[in-house]
Amino acid sequence: MIPGLGSAAPALPLQLGGLLGEPLGQALAVIAAIAVVVLVGRIVLKVAWRLVTIAAVVIGALLVLSFFGINVL
Repeated sequence: MIPGLGSAAPALPLQLGGLLGEPLGQALAVIAAIAVVVLVGRIVLKVAWRLVTIAAVVIGALLVLSFFGINVL
């Protein structure tokens, strides 16, 4: 971490001359927030799809084993 960056971060919007005070600055902030939500959502959905796929394979394997009379559960 860069020394002194932690204390300067809250003052960053003030140093930018009120960037978020303008309508285009606010629109940029909203679009950036939406982009963060979309990126986090993609990561969460990627993990969720893997879990669903693993569960489907396990349940399918248990079903096939039950057809042959092997009760695992």
